[in-house]
Amino acid sequence: MAPNLECRMYEARYPEVDMAVMIQVKNIADMGAYVSLLEYNNIEGMILFSELSRRRIRSVSSLIKVGRIEPVMVLRVDKEKGYIDLSKRRVSEEDIQACEERYNKSKLVHSIMRHVAETLNLDLEDLYVHIGWPLYRKYGHAFEAFKRVLADPDAVLSALTREIKEVGPDGQEVTKVVPAVSEEVKESLLMNIRRRMTPQPLKLRADIEMKCFQFDGVLHIKEAMRKAEAAGNDDCPVNIKLVAPPLYVLTTHTLDKEQGILVLKNAIACCMESIEKHKGKLTVKEQPKVVSERDDKMLIDIMNKIQQDNEEVGGDDDSEEEEDTGMGEVDLDNGNAITE
Repeated sequence: MAPNLECRMYEARYPEVDMAVMIQVKNIADMGAYVSLLEYNNIEGMILFSELSRRRIRSVSSLIKVGRIEPVMVLRVDKEKGYIDLSKRRVSEEDIQACEERYNKSKLVHSIMRHVAETLNLDLEDLYVHIGWPLYRKYGHAFEAFKRVLADPDAVLSALTREIKEVGPDGQEVTKVVPAVSEEVKESLLMNIRRRMTPQPLKLRADIEMKCFQFDGVLHIKEAMRKAEAAGNDDCPVNIKLVAPPLYVLTTHTLDKEQGILVLKNAIACCMESIEKHKGKLTVKEQPKVVSERDDKMLIDIMNKIQQDNEEVGGDDDSEEEEDTGMGEVDLDNGNAITE
């Protein structure tokens, strides 16, 4: 028989009034929208149209759409009948931010717990009763407990116990306290927590413009680039690449955002000091900041377009001489100047 893999995320079966909860819109009826409360095993709630907005509603579809996931405020809970009334217009920006943060943590914990239950053929609610919810009670959120598991699993998991009833030698039933986490469950939890919660390096980037019109200007730029890369360290290695003269990008990967920003700022300072010795100029276009995969893709697209444009005009001998924006491009891989 397959184990039960459905369970609410929290010990309470229903949310409290005036609490922000994460919902998904299921369908829209005459009076309002029916939604699922994602943190409470998808129990049903309803948002009346009058609770959609503080302003006059011109179009319901612009305010709520089937499939949308968002935080709303709990107005009423009838535990006997299972009715939950919700409001979108009464949830504040602070409520939204806190709810989204809590939900993202809870969703990760739930995913780990569910995978352990599925892998070991265990009942998910039983796993929550003996492991998940006790950790919520002790640490405020099981996510915080799982973070501690990464550093010291025994300190967190070995403290969990459960009571079992046994029949003693005299035939009397006795209650016995045993560890709540078996070695098998502990290993599976550790594996999943490490896989899902080990910190991932952040990518930071800064954009600069660098020019040098002196004799051997390209060599001076290359020297400045080496100075910038030398400012990195094992935890924050610095790379500098040419986008198109005179624009360059400096990047680093690190687990510590603040350290990464300091390293890139120092790299820019070393680069500036080097190029200014040769009467060159460096201008910071974008200060060091964390960048996403989307930012990376946009940069790659820009570099590819520049390369394509250069290839298209490369054989046009009749074109007018372009304005000099530096000392030509630098081939970083081969360490050579590309001259026209």
